[in-house]
Amino acid sequence: MVDLSVTVGSLKLNNPVLTASGTFGYGLEYVDLLDLSKLGGIVVKGLSRWPIPGNKPPRICETACGMLNAIGLQNIGVDAFLDEKLPRLADFDCAIIANVYGHSIEEYVEVAQLLDQRGAGRVHGIELNVSCPNVEAGGMAFGVDPDVVARLTQSVRQAVDLPLIVKLSPQVTDIAAIARAAQQAGADALSVTNTIPAMAIDAATRKPKLSNISGGLSGPAIKPVALRLVWVVSQAVSIPVIGLGGIMCGQDAAEFMIAGASAVQVGTATFNDPQAPCRIVGELEQFCEQQGIGAVRELTGTLKVDG
Repeated sequence: MVDLSVTVGSLKLNNPVLTASGTFGYGLEYVDLLDLSKLGGIVVKGLSRWPIPGNKPPRICETACGMLNAIGLQNIGVDAFLDEKLPRLADFDCAIIANVYGHSIEEYVEVAQLLDQRGAGRVHGIELNVSCPNVEAGGMAFGVDPDVVARLTQSVRQAVDLPLIVKLSPQVTDIAAIARAAQQAGADALSVTNTIPAMAIDAATRKPKLSNISGGLSGPAIKPVALRLVWVVSQAVSIPVIGLGGIMCGQDAAEFMIAGASAVQVGTATFNDPQAPCRIVGELEQFCEQQGIGAVRELTGTLKVDG
């Protein structure tokens, strides 16, 4: 039997497969479709201080080998999550990680503190989404400047005791510099990577397929990009990396771990197969058995590079 348990900093997971934020709701939407306790963890939909309605539809469209979305960070707000969703999630034997975003450092800190204090014992980690616009910087994303990432990470680190994960944007010139800045500021782990800016057009109507005109591309189309970024980041830092970007099967998950990831997140795959995260756990275990691997964590960082 393969030992599927892994650790991501101080976070202990039953297996390395988590659901990605924004693709699995708050987890409860899927309880009739799969056993959440079979997952390593759930990263819930991004939470802000107050509810946000998001962009007007259409907000999602299918593309060749992927999906385009411009949800607009729609969510119920951290108070409603703590009151209505978290108590039910505590019934399941998997880690609950809250994805957090804000339009200022102060908002990030306030949301993280609420999760740490009111969610004590039920929220197991915080993932900072640094791809959202920094209002104080005129709308530029937090994640494009190493100094801003460091200030944001340090501010949240000083405010909470929970394991702190920073989810890096691929839309930067040097992701290794951003990763090192997050580590030095106190991040316990990094998620790599987020969606890639893109757009789709309906030729018949000559209109964009999304009301927001452009959105974020995810799914198998971005897997080679994400795989490279996981490898680059894992070479640049000494903290664990969580890989995501187009993981559709157990072998995809194994490739991300070989590139340097300690755990993985499954996102777009759940849209055409809601049971994909649990299926991928089984396929990853089967891959390890076929390869004669006793513990899945032995895969991490085993890429063989000649020379």
